[in-house]
Amino acid sequence: MKKQNKLWKTNKLICGDNLDELAKLPKESIDLIYIDPPFFTHKQYEVVWGDEAEIRSYKDRWEGGIEVFINWLKPRVKAMYEVLKPTGSFYLHCDWHANAHIRIMLDGIFGKENFQNEIIWAYRTGGATKKRWSRKHDNIYFYTKSKDHTFNPQKEKAYTKSEARKAGIIDYGGGTAEFFEDEFGVYNLVNARDVWEISYINSQSKERVGYPTQKPKALLEKIIKASSNKNDVVADFFCGCGTAIAVAQQLSRRWVGVDISPTAIKIIQKRLKQFLGVVEGVNYEVIGMPTTIAEVKKLEPFEFQNWVVIDKMRANASRKKVGDMGLDGYYPRSILTDEAGIQVKQSEGVGRNVVDNFETALKRANYKKGFIVAFSFTKGSYEEVARIKNKEGLEIKLITIEELLNKKKPI
Repeated sequence: MKKQNKLWKTNKLICGDNLDELAKLPKESIDLIYIDPPFFTHKQYEVVWGDEAEIRSYKDRWEGGIEVFINWLKPRVKAMYEVLKPTGSFYLHCDWHANAHIRIMLDGIFGKENFQNEIIWAYRTGGATKKRWSRKHDNIYFYTKSKDHTFNPQKEKAYTKSEARKAGIIDYGGGTAEFFEDEFGVYNLVNARDVWEISYINSQSKERVGYPTQKPKALLEKIIKASSNKNDVVADFFCGCGTAIAVAQQLSRRWVGVDISPTAIKIIQKRLKQFLGVVEGVNYEVIGMPTTIAEVKKLEPFEFQNWVVIDKMRANASRKKVGDMGLDGYYPRSILTDEAGIQVKQSEGVGRNVVDNFETALKRANYKKGFIVAFSFTKGSYEEVARIKNKEGLEIKLITIEELLNKKKPI
Protein backbone atom coordinates (compact mmCIF):
# COMPACT_ATOMS: atom_id res chain seq x y z
CA MET A 1 0.00 0.00 0.00
CA LYS A 2 1.41 3.36 -1.03
CA LYS A 3 1.98 5.67 1.94
CA GLN A 4 1.81 9.43 1.92
CA ASN A 5 4.27 10.95 4.38
CA LYS A 6 4.87 14.24 2.69
CA LEU A 7 3.27 17.20 4.44
CA TRP A 8 1.59 19.82 2.28
CA LYS A 9 0.00 23.13 3.09
CA THR A 10 -3.49 22.74 4.50
CA ASN A 11 -5.93 24.89 6.51
CA LYS A 12 -7.06 26.62 3.33
CA LEU A 13 -10.40 28.21 2.48
CA ILE A 14 -10.70 28.26 -1.29
CA CYS A 15 -13.28 30.22 -3.25
CA GLY A 16 -13.81 28.50 -6.58
CA ASP A 17 -15.34 25.66 -8.55
CA ASN A 18 -14.40 22.47 -6.72
CA LEU A 19 -13.67 20.62 -9.97
CA ASP A 20 -11.01 23.18 -10.85
CA GLU A 21 -9.60 23.27 -7.33
CA LEU A 22 -9.42 19.48 -6.98
CA ALA A 23 -7.09 19.34 -9.98
CA LYS A 24 -4.59 21.50 -8.06
CA LEU A 25 -4.42 19.26 -4.97
CA PRO A 26 -1.81 16.51 -4.48
CA LYS A 27 -2.99 13.01 -5.37
CA GLU A 28 -3.74 10.68 -2.47
CA SER A 29 -3.25 13.44 0.11
CA ILE A 30 -6.54 13.60 2.08
CA ASP A 31 -7.62 11.29 4.90
CA LEU A 32 -11.32 12.11 5.08
CA ILE A 33 -13.73 13.77 2.67
CA TYR A 34 -17.24 14.81 3.68
CA ILE A 35 -19.50 16.51 1.14
CA ASP A 36 -23.03 17.82 1.33
CA PRO A 37 -23.79 18.68 -2.31
CA PRO A 38 -27.07 20.15 -3.59
CA PHE A 39 -29.92 17.73 -3.01
CA PHE A 40 -31.64 17.94 -6.41
CA THR A 41 -34.71 19.41 -4.73
CA HIS A 42 -35.57 21.93 -7.47
CA LYS A 43 -35.71 24.63 -4.84
CA GLN A 44 -34.04 28.01 -4.66
CA TYR A 45 -33.31 29.09 -1.14
CA GLU A 46 -32.95 32.62 0.09
CA VAL A 47 -30.50 32.40 2.93
CA VAL A 48 -30.62 34.83 5.85
CA TRP A 49 -27.25 34.94 7.57
CA GLY A 50 -27.91 35.67 11.24
CA ASP A 51 -28.26 39.13 12.69
CA GLU A 52 -26.73 40.92 9.72
CA ALA A 53 -29.63 39.79 7.55
CA GLU A 54 -27.22 38.67 4.91
CA ILE A 55 -28.87 36.85 2.08
CA ARG A 56 -27.44 34.69 -0.64
CA SER A 57 -29.18 32.55 -3.16
CA TYR A 58 -28.52 28.85 -2.79
CA LYS A 59 -29.43 27.34 -6.13
CA ASP A 60 -30.61 23.78 -6.25
CA ARG A 61 -32.08 23.66 -9.72
CA TRP A 62 -31.05 21.14 -12.37
CA GLU A 63 -32.70 21.59 -15.70
CA GLY A 64 -32.72 18.39 -17.70
CA GLY A 65 -33.47 15.98 -14.87
CA ILE A 66 -31.56 13.57 -12.69
CA GLU A 67 -29.11 12.53 -15.40
CA VAL A 68 -27.89 16.11 -15.72
CA PHE A 69 -27.41 16.29 -11.97
CA ILE A 70 -25.46 13.01 -11.81
CA ASN A 71 -23.35 14.00 -14.83
CA TRP A 72 -22.47 17.21 -12.99
CA LEU A 73 -21.66 15.45 -9.70
CA LYS A 74 -19.83 12.38 -11.04
CA PRO A 75 -16.60 14.03 -12.32
CA ARG A 76 -16.32 15.89 -9.03
CA VAL A 77 -16.56 12.71 -6.98
CA LYS A 78 -14.06 11.02 -9.30
CA ALA A 79 -11.63 13.87 -8.67
CA MET A 80 -12.20 13.49 -4.92
CA TYR A 81 -11.42 9.78 -5.22
CA GLU A 82 -8.08 10.72 -6.79
CA VAL A 83 -7.05 13.01 -3.92
CA LEU A 84 -8.20 10.56 -1.24
CA LYS A 85 -5.45 8.52 0.42
CA PRO A 86 -5.48 4.72 -0.07
CA THR A 87 -6.43 4.56 3.62
CA GLY A 88 -8.99 7.35 3.29
CA SER A 89 -12.73 7.57 3.88
CA PHE A 90 -15.48 9.33 1.96
CA TYR A 91 -18.93 10.45 3.20
CA LEU A 92 -21.61 11.85 0.90
CA HIS A 93 -24.71 13.47 2.41
CA CYS A 94 -27.95 13.30 0.41
CA ASP A 95 -31.67 12.58 0.74
CA TRP A 96 -34.50 10.76 -1.04
CA HIS A 97 -34.48 13.04 -4.08
CA ALA A 98 -31.39 11.45 -5.63
CA ASN A 99 -29.99 8.87 -3.18
CA ALA A 100 -30.65 5.82 -5.38
CA HIS A 101 -28.86 7.36 -8.35
CA ILE A 102 -26.00 8.58 -6.16
CA ARG A 103 -25.50 5.12 -4.62
CA ILE A 104 -25.10 3.54 -8.07
CA MET A 105 -22.65 6.26 -9.07
CA LEU A 106 -20.57 5.76 -5.90
CA ASP A 107 -20.46 1.98 -6.41
CA GLY A 108 -19.00 2.63 -9.84
CA ILE A 109 -16.29 4.94 -8.55
CA PHE A 110 -15.29 3.31 -5.25
CA GLY A 111 -16.34 -0.26 -5.97
CA LYS A 112 -19.17 -2.12 -4.25
CA GLU A 113 -16.64 -3.88 -2.05
CA ASN A 114 -15.64 -0.53 -0.52
CA PHE A 115 -19.15 0.45 0.52
CA GLN A 116 -19.21 0.49 4.33
CA ASN A 117 -22.52 1.99 5.50
CA GLU A 118 -25.66 3.83 4.62
CA ILE A 119 -26.07 6.03 7.67
CA ILE A 120 -29.56 7.26 8.46
CA TRP A 121 -29.65 10.65 10.15
CA ALA A 122 -33.11 10.85 11.73
CA TYR A 123 -34.54 14.09 13.08
CA ARG A 124 -37.77 15.90 13.81
CA THR A 125 -38.75 19.08 12.02
CA GLY A 126 -41.97 20.96 11.42
CA GLY A 127 -44.32 19.97 8.64
CA ALA A 128 -46.19 16.71 8.10
CA THR A 129 -48.46 15.00 5.62
CA LYS A 130 -51.46 12.69 5.88
CA LYS A 131 -50.68 11.05 2.54
CA ARG A 132 -47.51 9.13 3.54
CA TRP A 133 -44.93 8.64 6.32
CA SER A 134 -43.28 11.96 7.14
CA ARG A 135 -39.87 12.27 5.48
CA LYS A 136 -37.64 12.98 8.46
CA HIS A 137 -34.23 11.55 7.65
CA ASP A 138 -31.21 12.07 5.42
CA ASN A 139 -28.86 9.45 3.94
CA ILE A 140 -25.09 9.54 4.37
CA TYR A 141 -23.12 7.07 2.25
CA PHE A 142 -19.81 5.94 3.73
CA TYR A 143 -17.20 4.51 1.36
CA THR A 144 -13.49 3.81 1.74
CA LYS A 145 -10.76 3.49 -0.82
CA SER A 146 -9.61 0.14 0.54
CA LYS A 147 -10.13 -2.27 3.44
CA ASP A 148 -7.15 -0.66 5.18
CA HIS A 149 -8.83 2.49 6.51
CA THR A 150 -9.12 4.46 9.73
CA PHE A 151 -12.15 3.75 11.88
CA ASN A 152 -12.51 4.66 15.54
CA PRO A 153 -15.75 3.09 16.86
CA GLN A 154 -18.06 5.62 18.47
CA LYS A 155 -20.23 4.79 21.45
CA GLU A 156 -23.91 5.40 22.13
CA LYS A 157 -26.21 4.77 25.06
CA ALA A 158 -28.17 1.49 25.22
CA TYR A 159 -30.88 1.67 27.88
CA THR A 160 -32.03 -1.30 29.92
CA LYS A 161 -35.62 -1.90 30.96
CA SER A 162 -35.23 -1.35 34.67
CA GLU A 163 -32.90 -1.05 37.67
CA ALA A 164 -33.22 -4.80 38.26
CA ARG A 165 -31.39 -5.54 35.03
CA LYS A 166 -28.19 -3.73 36.00
CA ALA A 167 -26.46 -6.98 36.87
CA GLY A 168 -27.41 -8.67 33.63
CA ILE A 169 -27.08 -5.70 31.28
CA ILE A 170 -27.46 -6.59 27.61
CA ASP A 171 -24.47 -6.23 25.31
CA TYR A 172 -25.78 -4.84 22.03
CA GLY A 173 -22.35 -5.05 20.41
CA GLY A 174 -19.05 -3.76 21.75
CA GLY A 175 -20.73 -2.79 25.00
CA THR A 176 -19.04 -1.88 28.26
CA ALA A 177 -19.65 -3.91 31.42
CA GLU A 178 -19.96 -0.65 33.33
CA PHE A 179 -23.41 0.87 33.61
CA PHE A 180 -24.56 4.44 34.12
CA GLU A 181 -27.78 6.26 34.87
CA ASP A 182 -29.31 9.50 33.68
CA GLU A 183 -32.78 11.07 33.66
CA PHE A 184 -33.97 8.53 31.09
CA GLY A 185 -32.85 5.39 32.90
CA VAL A 186 -29.98 2.90 33.21
CA TYR A 187 -27.66 2.36 30.26
CA ASN A 188 -24.31 1.07 29.13
CA LEU A 189 -22.21 2.27 26.19
CA VAL A 190 -22.22 0.21 23.00
CA ASN A 191 -20.79 0.64 19.52
CA ALA A 192 -22.93 3.14 17.62
CA ARG A 193 -25.41 1.93 15.01
CA ASP A 194 -25.88 3.30 11.51
CA VAL A 195 -29.05 5.15 12.60
CA TRP A 196 -28.27 8.46 14.29
CA GLU A 197 -30.85 10.45 16.21
CA ILE A 198 -29.39 13.96 16.17
CA SER A 199 -31.53 17.06 16.51
CA TYR A 200 -31.94 19.28 13.48
CA ILE A 201 -30.83 22.88 13.86
CA ASN A 202 -33.93 24.88 14.76
CA SER A 203 -34.46 28.62 14.75
CA GLN A 204 -33.43 28.90 18.41
CA SER A 205 -30.19 26.94 18.15
CA LYS A 206 -27.09 28.80 19.30
CA GLU A 207 -25.03 27.35 16.46
CA ARG A 208 -27.51 28.42 13.79
CA VAL A 209 -26.10 30.82 11.18
CA GLY A 210 -29.18 30.93 8.95
CA TYR A 211 -28.09 28.58 6.19
CA PRO A 212 -31.17 26.51 5.21
CA THR A 213 -29.26 23.23 4.84
CA GLN A 214 -26.86 23.79 7.75
CA LYS A 215 -25.90 20.52 9.46
CA PRO A 216 -25.40 20.22 13.24
CA LYS A 217 -21.92 20.08 14.70
CA ALA A 218 -22.78 16.82 16.50
CA LEU A 219 -23.27 15.11 13.13
CA LEU A 220 -19.87 16.15 11.82
CA GLU A 221 -18.16 15.39 15.12
CA LYS A 222 -19.35 11.79 14.86
CA ILE A 223 -17.99 11.42 11.32
CA ILE A 224 -14.68 13.18 11.88
CA LYS A 225 -13.92 11.39 15.16
CA ALA A 226 -14.70 8.00 13.62
CA SER A 227 -12.83 8.30 10.32
CA SER A 228 -9.79 10.44 11.12
CA ASN A 229 -7.17 11.05 13.78
CA LYS A 230 -5.47 14.18 15.07
CA ASN A 231 -3.41 15.96 12.38
CA ASP A 232 -5.15 14.04 9.60
CA VAL A 233 -6.45 16.08 6.65
CA VAL A 234 -10.23 16.59 6.42
CA ALA A 235 -11.75 18.16 3.29
CA ASP A 236 -15.17 19.49 2.39
CA PHE A 237 -15.56 20.52 -1.24
CA PHE A 238 -19.08 21.93 -0.80
CA CYS A 239 -18.27 23.58 2.50
CA GLY A 240 -21.23 25.99 2.59
CA CYS A 241 -21.43 27.56 6.04
CA GLY A 242 -18.39 25.60 7.24
CA THR A 243 -19.63 23.12 9.85
CA ALA A 244 -17.11 20.45 8.78
CA ILE A 245 -14.31 23.04 8.77
CA ALA A 246 -15.13 24.39 12.24
CA VAL A 247 -15.40 20.88 13.72
CA ALA A 248 -12.17 19.73 12.05
CA GLN A 249 -10.36 22.72 13.54
CA GLN A 250 -11.81 22.05 16.99
CA LEU A 251 -10.73 18.39 16.81
CA SER A 252 -7.13 19.28 15.84
CA ARG A 253 -7.39 18.08 12.26
CA ARG A 254 -5.84 19.83 9.30
CA TRP A 255 -8.41 20.84 6.70
CA VAL A 256 -9.30 22.17 3.27
CA GLY A 257 -12.61 23.85 2.46
CA VAL A 258 -13.85 24.78 -1.02
CA ASP A 259 -17.00 26.66 -1.98
CA ILE A 260 -17.88 28.58 -5.13
CA SER A 261 -19.56 31.33 -3.11
CA PRO A 262 -17.53 34.31 -1.83
CA THR A 263 -20.31 34.91 0.69
CA ALA A 264 -19.91 31.39 2.07
CA ILE A 265 -16.16 31.89 2.49
CA LYS A 266 -16.76 35.11 4.40
CA ILE A 267 -19.28 33.37 6.66
CA ILE A 268 -16.84 30.55 7.40
CA GLN A 269 -14.20 33.09 8.39
CA LYS A 270 -16.70 34.69 10.75
CA ARG A 271 -17.71 31.30 12.09
CA LEU A 272 -14.13 30.28 12.81
CA LYS A 273 -13.80 33.38 14.94
CA GLN A 274 -17.13 32.95 16.76
CA PHE A 275 -17.24 29.21 17.41
CA LEU A 276 -13.55 28.66 18.07
CA GLY A 277 -13.27 31.68 20.31
CA VAL A 278 -9.79 32.68 19.15
CA VAL A 279 -8.42 34.35 16.06
CA GLU A 280 -4.66 34.20 16.48
CA GLY A 281 -4.75 30.47 17.15
CA VAL A 282 -6.46 29.71 13.85
CA ASN A 283 -3.84 29.93 11.17
CA TYR A 284 -5.39 29.56 7.74
CA GLU A 285 -5.19 30.96 4.23
CA VAL A 286 -7.99 32.32 2.06
CA ILE A 287 -7.58 31.79 -1.68
CA GLY A 288 -9.57 32.81 -4.74
CA MET A 289 -11.73 35.64 -3.42
CA PRO A 290 -12.47 38.16 -6.21
CA THR A 291 -9.88 40.93 -6.35
CA THR A 292 -10.17 42.18 -9.96
CA ILE A 293 -12.98 43.61 -12.05
CA ALA A 294 -12.84 40.56 -14.34
CA GLU A 295 -13.30 38.21 -11.36
CA VAL A 296 -16.17 40.27 -9.94
CA LYS A 297 -17.95 40.18 -13.30
CA LYS A 298 -18.02 36.37 -13.14
CA LEU A 299 -20.00 36.29 -9.89
CA GLU A 300 -23.58 35.06 -9.92
CA PRO A 301 -26.06 37.97 -9.57
CA PHE A 302 -26.95 37.32 -5.91
CA GLU A 303 -23.31 36.64 -5.04
CA PHE A 304 -22.33 39.90 -6.74
CA GLN A 305 -24.97 41.73 -4.75
CA ASN A 306 -23.78 40.24 -1.47
CA TRP A 307 -20.16 40.96 -2.33
CA VAL A 308 -21.00 44.63 -2.83
CA VAL A 309 -23.44 45.18 0.05
CA ILE A 310 -22.06 42.90 2.77
CA ASP A 311 -18.39 42.47 2.03
CA LYS A 312 -17.36 45.81 0.59
CA MET A 313 -19.89 48.32 1.88
CA ARG A 314 -20.35 46.66 5.29
CA ALA A 315 -24.10 47.24 5.07
CA ASN A 316 -27.17 45.05 5.54
CA ALA A 317 -28.71 43.20 2.64
CA SER A 318 -32.43 43.55 2.02
CA ARG A 319 -34.34 40.51 3.21
CA LYS A 320 -36.06 40.19 -0.15
CA LYS A 321 -34.29 39.39 -3.38
CA VAL A 322 -37.45 39.54 -5.44
CA GLY A 323 -39.76 42.47 -5.01
CA ASP A 324 -37.23 44.46 -2.99
CA MET A 325 -38.72 47.71 -4.30
CA GLY A 326 -35.40 48.85 -5.74
CA LEU A 327 -33.35 48.56 -2.53
CA ASP A 328 -30.74 45.78 -2.43
CA GLY A 329 -29.26 46.89 0.87
CA TYR A 330 -29.32 49.58 3.49
CA TYR A 331 -27.44 51.27 6.30
CA PRO A 332 -29.53 51.42 9.50
CA ARG A 333 -29.53 54.60 11.51
CA SER A 334 -26.50 54.88 13.81
CA ILE A 335 -24.37 57.46 15.57
CA LEU A 336 -22.17 57.76 12.49
CA THR A 337 -24.76 57.80 9.73
CA ASP A 338 -28.42 58.28 8.89
CA GLU A 339 -30.43 55.56 7.22
CA ALA A 340 -29.45 55.07 3.60
CA GLY A 341 -30.50 52.77 0.77
CA ILE A 342 -28.28 50.82 -1.62
CA GLN A 343 -28.93 49.63 -5.15
CA VAL A 344 -26.55 47.28 -7.00
CA LYS A 345 -26.28 46.96 -10.79
CA GLN A 346 -24.07 44.32 -12.35
CA SER A 347 -23.68 46.32 -15.55
CA GLU A 348 -21.76 49.05 -17.36
CA GLY A 349 -23.05 52.46 -18.37
CA VAL A 350 -25.83 52.79 -15.80
CA GLY A 351 -27.93 55.75 -16.89
CA ARG A 352 -30.35 58.45 -15.86
CA ASN A 353 -33.41 56.19 -15.71
CA VAL A 354 -31.82 54.01 -13.01
CA VAL A 355 -31.14 57.08 -10.90
CA ASP A 356 -34.73 58.27 -11.33
CA ASN A 357 -36.14 54.89 -10.27
CA PHE A 358 -33.78 54.80 -7.28
CA GLU A 359 -34.99 58.26 -6.25
CA THR A 360 -38.54 56.87 -6.09
CA ALA A 361 -37.37 53.88 -4.01
CA LEU A 362 -35.59 56.18 -1.53
CA LYS A 363 -38.66 58.37 -1.12
CA ARG A 364 -40.87 55.31 -0.57
CA ALA A 365 -38.52 54.15 2.20
CA ASN A 366 -38.20 57.68 3.67
CA TYR A 367 -34.43 57.68 3.15
CA LYS A 368 -32.60 60.94 2.57
CA LYS A 369 -29.47 59.28 1.25
CA GLY A 370 -28.57 56.45 -1.10
CA PHE A 371 -25.84 54.69 -3.05
CA ILE A 372 -25.88 53.11 -6.49
CA VAL A 373 -23.04 50.68 -7.23
CA ALA A 374 -22.16 49.58 -10.79
CA PHE A 375 -19.18 49.04 -13.06
CA SER A 376 -19.63 52.46 -14.71
CA PHE A 377 -22.13 55.32 -15.12
CA THR A 378 -23.12 57.61 -17.96
CA LYS A 379 -22.66 61.37 -17.91
CA GLY A 380 -26.44 61.69 -17.70
CA SER A 381 -26.57 59.71 -14.47
CA TYR A 382 -24.15 62.09 -12.76
CA GLU A 383 -26.17 65.06 -14.03
CA GLU A 384 -29.38 63.52 -12.67
CA VAL A 385 -27.79 62.95 -9.25
CA ALA A 386 -26.89 66.66 -9.10
CA ARG A 387 -30.40 67.70 -10.16
CA ILE A 388 -32.06 65.51 -7.52
CA LYS A 389 -29.87 66.90 -4.76
CA ASN A 390 -30.57 70.50 -5.74
CA LYS A 391 -34.31 70.06 -6.29
CA GLU A 392 -35.33 67.27 -3.90
CA GLY A 393 -32.65 67.40 -1.20
CA LEU A 394 -31.86 63.72 -1.70
CA GLU A 395 -28.18 62.78 -1.68
CA ILE A 396 -27.32 59.95 -4.07
CA LYS A 397 -23.74 58.81 -4.52
CA LEU A 398 -22.58 56.78 -7.52
CA ILE A 399 -19.86 54.24 -6.70
CA THR A 400 -17.91 52.14 -9.21
CA ILE A 401 -16.65 48.62 -8.64
CA GLU A 402 -13.14 49.92 -9.20
CA GLU A 403 -13.57 52.26 -6.24
CA LEU A 404 -14.72 49.35 -4.05
CA LEU A 405 -11.76 47.24 -5.11
CA ASN A 406 -9.43 50.14 -4.30
CA LYS A 407 -11.01 50.20 -0.82
CA LYS A 408 -12.27 53.75 -1.10
CA LYS A 409 -14.83 54.47 1.62
CA PRO A 410 -18.40 54.60 0.25
CA ILE A 411 -19.58 56.94 2.99
